[in-house]
Amino acid sequence: MSDQTVAFFDSTFDEALSLTREARDYLTHREPAERKDLTPKDRMAVSCETMRLTSRLTQIMAWLLVQKAVHAGEMTRAEATAPEFRLAGKEVCEETMPPVEGATLQPRLVELLDRSHKLYQRVARLDAMQDQSHRPALHQ
Repeated sequence: MSDQTVAFFDSTFDEALSLTREARDYLTHREPAERKDLTPKDRMAVSCETMRLTSRLTQIMAWLLVQKAVHAGEMTRAEATAPEFRLAGKEVCEETMPPVEGATLQPRLVELLDRSHKLYQRVARLDAMQDQSHRPALHQ
């Protein structure tokens, strides 16, 4: 791994960890207070979207920790491409529309969802690159 790759990975890992902490703080302290003023429809949407946020961040951190293990020599690149170590949850994590039509989400939750979605997309591209780097070369 080049120094540039390591720096990119480290900054992505730091961003994911920071976002995870922000989400934890929001979901632990602020969101419960905001929830009590919501309509039942909005509460349902918030419940679904906080689960989506948690799913995205869990998938991102799991994938990044596998990459960190590869970089540390604790597992091989080939081992990291096994299905159980790949980025998962695409059906839930790539969706951006709340499942409850017409519901209103709190601005801070919307921001965390947007940032987590962008980070998930970036990590998904990195995950897909593993396939390209392990494909046998075609000889013509």
